[in-house]
Amino acid sequence: MTVKLLNMHSSFFKRLFSLTGIVIAGMSLIALSVLPAGAKTKAEKYGWHLAVQSYTFHKFSLMDALDKTRELGVRYIEVYPGHKLGGKWGNKIFDQNLDSSTGKEIMKEAKKRGIKIVGAGVFTSKDKNEWEKMFRLAKSMKMKFITCEPPLDMWDAIEQMSGRYGIKVSVHNHPQPSDYWNPQNLLDVIAGRSPLLGSCSDVGHWKREGLDNLACLRMLKGRIVSLHFKDIEPRQKDVKGQKDCIWGQGVLNVRQMLEILKSQHFKGFFSIEYENNWNNSVPDIKQCIKYYNRMCEEIF
Repeated sequence: MTVKLLNMHSSFFKRLFSLTGIVIAGMSLIALSVLPAGAKTKAEKYGWHLAVQSYTFHKFSLMDALDKTRELGVRYIEVYPGHKLGGKWGNKIFDQNLDSSTGKEIMKEAKKRGIKIVGAGVFTSKDKNEWEKMFRLAKSMKMKFITCEPPLDMWDAIEQMSGRYGIKVSVHNHPQPSDYWNPQNLLDVIAGRSPLLGSCSDVGHWKREGLDNLACLRMLKGRIVSLHFKDIEPRQKDVKGQKDCIWGQGVLNVRQMLEILKSQHFKGFFSIEYENNWNNSVPDIKQCIKYYNRMCEEIF
Protein backbone atom coordinates (compact mmCIF):
# COMPACT_ATOMS: atom_id res chain seq x y z
CA MET A 1 0.00 0.00 0.00
CA THR A 2 2.80 2.38 0.93
CA VAL A 3 4.70 1.60 -2.26
CA LYS A 4 1.54 2.22 -4.30
CA LEU A 5 1.02 5.62 -2.68
CA LEU A 6 4.62 6.57 -3.29
CA ASN A 7 4.28 5.62 -6.94
CA MET A 8 1.12 7.70 -7.22
CA HIS A 9 2.81 10.68 -5.61
CA SER A 10 5.81 10.27 -7.88
CA SER A 11 3.58 10.20 -10.93
CA PHE A 12 1.68 13.28 -9.71
CA PHE A 13 4.84 15.34 -9.14
CA LYS A 14 6.26 14.35 -12.52
CA ARG A 15 3.10 15.63 -14.21
CA LEU A 16 3.17 18.79 -12.06
CA PHE A 17 6.80 19.56 -12.88
CA SER A 18 6.13 18.82 -16.55
CA LEU A 19 3.19 21.23 -16.65
CA THR A 20 5.16 23.86 -14.73
CA GLY A 21 7.98 23.58 -17.24
CA ILE A 22 5.57 24.11 -20.13
CA VAL A 23 4.07 27.19 -18.45
CA ILE A 24 7.50 28.67 -17.73
CA ALA A 25 8.67 27.98 -21.27
CA GLY A 26 5.52 29.59 -22.66
CA MET A 27 6.00 32.66 -20.48
CA SER A 28 9.59 32.95 -21.65
CA LEU A 29 8.52 32.85 -25.29
CA ILE A 30 5.94 35.57 -24.67
CA ALA A 31 8.53 37.72 -22.92
CA LEU A 32 10.89 37.34 -25.87
CA SER A 33 8.22 38.19 -28.44
CA VAL A 34 6.86 41.33 -26.78
CA LEU A 35 9.01 44.45 -26.54
CA PRO A 36 8.63 46.36 -23.28
CA ALA A 37 6.99 49.79 -23.42
CA GLY A 38 9.36 52.37 -24.82
CA ALA A 39 11.74 49.77 -26.25
CA LYS A 40 13.41 50.74 -29.53
CA THR A 41 13.54 48.70 -32.71
CA LYS A 42 16.84 48.19 -34.53
CA ALA A 43 15.85 50.90 -36.99
CA GLU A 44 15.08 53.38 -34.21
CA LYS A 45 18.39 52.66 -32.51
CA TYR A 46 20.04 53.49 -35.83
CA GLY A 47 18.17 56.80 -36.09
CA TRP A 48 15.20 55.93 -38.29
CA HIS A 49 11.77 56.99 -37.06
CA LEU A 50 8.33 56.37 -38.51
CA ALA A 51 5.98 59.34 -38.45
CA VAL A 52 2.52 59.98 -39.87
CA GLN A 53 1.94 62.78 -42.35
CA SER A 54 -1.40 64.06 -41.06
CA TYR A 55 -2.74 64.50 -44.62
CA THR A 56 -3.21 60.74 -44.49
CA PHE A 57 -6.14 61.52 -42.17
CA HIS A 58 -7.24 64.83 -43.70
CA LYS A 59 -10.87 63.68 -43.80
CA PHE A 60 -10.72 63.69 -40.00
CA SER A 61 -9.69 66.38 -37.52
CA LEU A 62 -6.16 66.69 -36.22
CA MET A 63 -7.32 65.39 -32.84
CA ASP A 64 -8.71 62.32 -34.62
CA ALA A 65 -5.45 62.01 -36.56
CA LEU A 66 -3.55 61.95 -33.27
CA ASP A 67 -5.83 59.16 -32.02
CA LYS A 68 -5.29 57.17 -35.20
CA THR A 69 -1.53 57.71 -35.00
CA ARG A 70 -1.59 56.32 -31.46
CA GLU A 71 -3.65 53.35 -32.67
CA LEU A 72 -0.91 52.65 -35.21
CA GLY A 73 1.72 52.68 -32.47
CA VAL A 74 3.57 55.55 -34.19
CA ARG A 75 5.14 58.16 -31.92
CA TYR A 76 5.68 61.05 -34.35
CA ILE A 77 3.51 63.16 -36.65
CA GLU A 78 4.03 65.80 -39.34
CA VAL A 79 1.06 68.18 -39.59
CA TYR A 80 -0.11 69.67 -42.87
CA PRO A 81 -1.19 73.33 -43.06
CA GLY A 82 -4.96 73.45 -43.35
CA HIS A 83 -5.71 70.49 -41.09
CA LYS A 84 -8.82 71.26 -38.98
CA LEU A 85 -7.94 70.96 -35.30
CA GLY A 86 -11.20 69.50 -34.04
CA GLY A 87 -11.89 69.03 -30.34
CA LYS A 88 -12.64 72.29 -28.58
CA TRP A 89 -11.16 74.22 -31.54
CA GLY A 90 -13.66 72.88 -34.08
CA ASN A 91 -12.92 74.08 -37.61
CA LYS A 92 -9.95 76.23 -36.64
CA ILE A 93 -7.02 75.13 -38.78
CA PHE A 94 -3.36 74.42 -38.23
CA ASP A 95 -1.19 76.87 -40.18
CA GLN A 96 1.47 79.56 -39.75
CA ASN A 97 -1.09 81.88 -38.13
CA LEU A 98 -1.70 79.55 -35.19
CA ASP A 99 -1.21 81.39 -31.91
CA SER A 100 1.49 80.10 -29.59
CA SER A 101 -0.91 79.22 -26.76
CA THR A 102 -2.98 76.97 -29.06
CA GLY A 103 0.22 75.47 -30.39
CA LYS A 104 1.30 74.52 -26.89
CA GLU A 105 -2.12 73.04 -26.13
CA ILE A 106 -1.90 70.91 -29.26
CA MET A 107 1.55 69.74 -28.18
CA LYS A 108 0.03 68.68 -24.86
CA GLU A 109 -2.76 66.80 -26.63
CA ALA A 110 -0.16 64.98 -28.69
CA LYS A 111 1.95 64.22 -25.63
CA LYS A 112 -1.07 62.71 -23.84
CA ARG A 113 -1.14 60.17 -26.64
CA GLY A 114 2.60 59.54 -26.56
CA ILE A 115 3.15 61.51 -29.77
CA LYS A 116 5.53 64.31 -30.71
CA ILE A 117 4.90 66.79 -33.53
CA VAL A 118 8.18 66.83 -35.48
CA GLY A 119 7.32 68.77 -38.61
CA ALA A 120 4.82 70.83 -40.57
CA GLY A 121 4.12 70.95 -44.27
CA VAL A 122 3.87 71.06 -47.17
CA PHE A 123 4.16 74.83 -46.78
CA THR A 124 4.72 77.45 -49.45
CA SER A 125 4.30 81.20 -49.74
CA LYS A 126 5.69 84.08 -51.77
CA ASP A 127 5.56 86.31 -48.70
CA LYS A 128 8.66 86.47 -46.51
CA ASN A 129 6.55 87.43 -43.49
CA GLU A 130 4.51 84.22 -43.83
CA TRP A 131 7.71 82.20 -43.87
CA GLU A 132 8.86 84.01 -40.74
CA LYS A 133 5.58 83.05 -39.05
CA MET A 134 6.01 79.41 -40.00
CA PHE A 135 9.57 79.27 -38.70
CA ARG A 136 8.49 80.99 -35.51
CA LEU A 137 5.65 78.47 -35.01
CA ALA A 138 7.95 75.54 -35.72
CA LYS A 139 10.43 76.84 -33.18
CA SER A 140 7.77 77.40 -30.50
CA MET A 141 6.44 73.87 -31.03
CA LYS A 142 9.96 72.37 -30.98
CA MET A 143 9.71 70.90 -34.47
CA LYS A 144 12.65 69.40 -36.31
CA PHE A 145 11.80 70.52 -39.86
CA ILE A 146 9.44 72.37 -42.16
CA THR A 147 8.37 70.49 -45.28
CA CYS A 148 7.99 73.04 -48.05
CA GLU A 149 8.41 74.16 -51.64
CA PRO A 150 10.14 77.56 -51.52
CA PRO A 151 9.96 80.08 -54.38
CA LEU A 152 13.26 80.06 -56.22
CA ASP A 153 13.91 83.76 -55.52
CA MET A 154 13.55 83.34 -51.74
CA TRP A 155 16.36 80.91 -50.97
CA ASP A 156 18.68 83.48 -49.41
CA ALA A 157 15.99 84.54 -46.94
CA ILE A 158 14.89 80.97 -46.19
CA GLU A 159 18.45 79.80 -45.62
CA GLN A 160 18.95 82.69 -43.22
CA MET A 161 15.74 81.90 -41.29
CA SER A 162 16.60 78.20 -41.13
CA GLY A 163 19.93 79.02 -39.49
CA ARG A 164 18.48 81.61 -37.13
CA TYR A 165 15.69 79.35 -35.86
CA GLY A 166 17.66 76.10 -36.06
CA ILE A 167 14.92 74.41 -38.10
CA LYS A 168 15.68 72.16 -41.07
CA VAL A 169 14.12 72.90 -44.46
CA SER A 170 12.83 69.70 -46.12
CA VAL A 171 11.92 70.41 -49.74
CA HIS A 172 9.07 68.37 -51.16
CA ASN A 173 8.79 67.26 -54.78
CA HIS A 174 5.22 67.68 -56.00
CA PRO A 175 4.70 66.72 -59.67
CA GLN A 176 5.28 69.23 -62.46
CA PRO A 177 4.94 72.21 -62.64
CA SER A 178 6.60 72.17 -59.19
CA ASP A 179 10.16 73.53 -59.42
CA TYR A 180 11.37 70.52 -57.46
CA TRP A 181 9.79 67.58 -59.31
CA ASN A 182 13.27 66.47 -60.37
CA PRO A 183 15.87 66.09 -57.59
CA GLN A 184 18.57 67.69 -59.72
CA ASN A 185 16.61 70.96 -59.63
CA LEU A 186 16.79 70.96 -55.84
CA LEU A 187 20.47 70.05 -55.80
CA ASP A 188 21.21 72.95 -58.14
CA VAL A 189 19.58 75.55 -55.86
CA ILE A 190 20.99 74.29 -52.53
CA ALA A 191 24.53 73.59 -53.76
CA GLY A 192 26.95 75.33 -51.41
CA ARG A 193 24.20 76.25 -48.98
CA SER A 194 23.60 75.23 -45.36
CA PRO A 195 23.40 71.49 -44.50
CA LEU A 196 20.09 72.34 -42.80
CA LEU A 197 18.56 72.47 -46.29
CA GLY A 198 17.60 69.28 -48.09
CA SER A 199 14.94 67.00 -49.51
CA CYS A 200 11.61 65.71 -48.31
CA SER A 201 11.76 62.78 -50.71
CA ASP A 202 8.29 61.79 -51.89
CA VAL A 203 9.27 58.53 -53.50
CA GLY A 204 5.85 57.99 -55.09
CA HIS A 205 5.76 61.31 -56.94
CA TRP A 206 9.12 60.57 -58.58
CA LYS A 207 7.84 57.31 -60.03
CA ARG A 208 4.59 58.89 -61.17
CA GLU A 209 6.65 61.51 -63.02
CA GLY A 210 8.54 58.80 -64.87
CA LEU A 211 11.69 59.05 -62.75
CA ASP A 212 13.57 56.15 -61.17
CA ASN A 213 12.90 56.52 -57.44
CA LEU A 214 16.00 54.48 -56.54
CA ALA A 215 18.24 56.67 -58.72
CA CYS A 216 16.67 59.79 -57.20
CA LEU A 217 17.50 58.63 -53.68
CA ARG A 218 21.08 57.95 -54.73
CA MET A 219 21.38 61.43 -56.29
CA LEU A 220 20.34 63.08 -53.02
CA LYS A 221 22.89 61.31 -50.84
CA GLY A 222 23.65 63.49 -47.82
CA ARG A 223 20.82 65.91 -48.59
CA ILE A 224 17.76 63.94 -47.45
CA VAL A 225 16.11 65.51 -44.40
CA SER A 226 12.94 63.39 -44.34
CA LEU A 227 10.72 61.30 -46.60
CA HIS A 228 7.09 61.00 -47.57
CA PHE A 229 7.36 57.24 -47.74
CA LYS A 230 5.00 54.97 -49.64
CA ASP A 231 4.54 52.27 -52.25
CA ILE A 232 2.36 52.63 -55.36
CA GLU A 233 0.52 50.36 -57.76
CA PRO A 234 1.91 49.52 -61.22
CA ARG A 235 0.89 51.82 -64.05
CA GLN A 236 -2.21 50.47 -65.77
CA LYS A 237 -3.34 51.10 -69.32
CA ASP A 238 -6.08 53.72 -69.63
CA VAL A 239 -5.94 54.43 -65.86
CA LYS A 240 -4.81 57.87 -64.75
CA GLY A 241 -2.27 57.91 -61.94
CA GLN A 242 -0.94 55.18 -59.69
CA LYS A 243 -2.66 54.70 -56.34
CA ASP A 244 -0.86 54.18 -53.07
CA CYS A 245 -0.82 50.56 -51.93
CA ILE A 246 0.35 48.48 -48.98
CA TRP A 247 4.13 48.60 -48.75
CA GLY A 248 5.85 45.71 -50.46
CA GLN A 249 2.96 45.15 -52.88
CA GLY A 250 3.82 47.93 -55.33
CA VAL A 251 6.54 48.94 -57.78
CA LEU A 252 8.83 51.13 -55.65
CA ASN A 253 10.96 48.31 -54.20
CA VAL A 254 10.67 49.29 -50.53
CA ARG A 255 13.47 47.02 -49.39
CA GLN A 256 15.97 48.45 -51.87
CA MET A 257 15.00 52.01 -50.93
CA LEU A 258 15.73 51.19 -47.30
CA GLU A 259 19.04 49.58 -48.24
CA ILE A 260 20.07 52.70 -50.18
CA LEU A 261 19.21 54.96 -47.23
CA LYS A 262 21.15 52.71 -44.87
CA SER A 263 24.19 52.78 -47.17
CA GLN A 264 23.99 56.60 -47.11
CA HIS A 265 23.85 56.62 -43.28
CA PHE A 266 20.55 58.52 -43.42
CA LYS A 267 19.09 59.51 -40.06
CA GLY A 268 15.62 61.01 -39.85
CA PHE A 269 11.88 60.56 -40.29
CA PHE A 270 9.87 58.40 -42.66
CA SER A 271 6.49 60.14 -42.79
CA ILE A 272 3.75 57.70 -43.75
CA GLU A 273 1.61 59.42 -46.37
CA TYR A 274 -1.00 56.86 -47.35
CA GLU A 275 -3.29 58.37 -49.99
CA ASN A 276 -5.79 55.60 -50.48
CA ASN A 277 -8.79 54.08 -48.70
CA TRP A 278 -9.20 57.48 -47.05
CA ASN A 279 -12.06 56.62 -44.70
CA ASN A 280 -10.55 53.43 -43.28
CA SER A 281 -6.82 53.40 -43.93
CA VAL A 282 -5.60 52.31 -40.49
CA PRO A 283 -5.74 48.54 -41.28
CA ASP A 284 -3.75 49.10 -44.49
CA ILE A 285 -1.18 51.25 -42.71
CA LYS A 286 -0.73 48.62 -40.00
CA GLN A 287 0.29 46.22 -42.77
CA CYS A 288 2.69 48.84 -44.17
CA ILE A 289 4.31 49.23 -40.76
CA LYS A 290 4.56 45.48 -40.29
CA TYR A 291 6.34 45.15 -43.64
CA TYR A 292 8.66 48.08 -42.88
CA ASN A 293 9.62 46.58 -39.50
CA ARG A 294 10.31 43.19 -41.06
CA MET A 295 12.50 44.70 -43.77
CA CYS A 296 14.41 46.77 -41.19
CA GLU A 297 14.98 43.72 -39.00
CA GLU A 298 16.47 41.95 -42.00
CA ILE A 299 18.75 44.73 -43.23
CA PHE A 300 20.10 45.91 -39.87
